[in-house]
Amino acid sequence: MPFVQITLMEGKSAAYRRTIGDIVHQAMVDNINCPPLDRFQVIGEVSRDNFLFTPVYLDIPHTEELIVIQITLNEGRTVELKKALYKAIADGLHAALGVPVQDVLINLIEVKKENWSFGNGIAQYA
Repeated sequence: MPFVQITLMEGKSAAYRRTIGDIVHQAMVDNINCPPLDRFQVIGEVSRDNFLFTPVYLDIPHTEELIVIQITLNEGRTVELKKALYKAIADGLHAALGVPVQDVLINLIEVKKENWSFGNGIAQYA
């Protein structure tokens, strides 16, 4: 069960935010074997004053179009799968919304399966 947190600067439409979520989810389905019905996302907008980032990091320029995507998921995927996921998300956001690929920051947090409860106070994978 990936859990996705998407953060961007305030001011985008609900349709724009929904499209981001759709693209991220489809990339997970297509590239890291996420089940199609396994979608848990929180999309948040923050004010310009609270959206702080370095304008250039690792020679990669960032603008106010920056989208920060953090995905918590079960451990065990290969580096190749992760790279394919990053590319699919960045390319998808660029194609659908015109987001510069350099403005797509993605962070994966890998956890053991027993670290999830899907409800009822039970660790279903433990």
